[in-house]
Amino acid sequence: MEKNVTGMDELLAGYAAGTLSFPAQALVGAHLELSDRNRGYVSSLEAMAGAGLDDIDPVEFSDRDATLSSIFSSNAPILNDNAPALENERENGSSVPTSLRTIIGTSIDSLPWKTLLPGVKECKFGEIDGCMSSLLWVRAGRAMPSHTHHGTELTLVLKGGFKDDDGHYVAGDLAFADGDVDHKPIADEGEDCICFAVTAGRLQLTGPVGRWFAPFIR
Repeated sequence: MEKNVTGMDELLAGYAAGTLSFPAQALVGAHLELSDRNRGYVSSLEAMAGAGLDDIDPVEFSDRDATLSSIFSSNAPILNDNAPALENERENGSSVPTSLRTIIGTSIDSLPWKTLLPGVKECKFGEIDGCMSSLLWVRAGRAMPSHTHHGTELTLVLKGGFKDDDGHYVAGDLAFADGDVDHKPIADEGEDCICFAVTAGRLQLTGPVGRWFAPFIR
């Protein structure tokens, strides 16, 4: 469950307004797909925004046809070649939320995972809109190194769960962390934990073990 209420409210408001970076927008959309915790709140924000349009004076397009053509011809970017054809997706199903498929694709197993630490694998998707996005696969019961953040870190649990000093997070839960948070996530026993993370700013390892590993994971 989410603990940083102020940061979470701002995040959800940004999602409703469409002002988040592409990876963060996709992450929050996936959270809303997997959990009903914040759907009502986001729906109310979107309704308020829609009502506010009634009070805005219309603006004439300088080139109506060109503007409409640009809108209808635009497509969401395909950021990962792992995305299969729609027919295969329907046949095989997917554990990846729809909102994340332009980044991750639809098959987690076929991604180019790399070992980050013993019991921890990562798949990076690079920088998009100034944010880094990645998947983390943590073996059941394994602890991540203690760390804090020079910026923000959004983490969505896709499978399994983890706990830290702020609480316990399971599939569909979204964790928000910033420079005020120094934590050591530990994956739940019994099932590996898979999370999608979006970071803005640098992660800083703080524990003695983490500092030893720091040169290998930057």
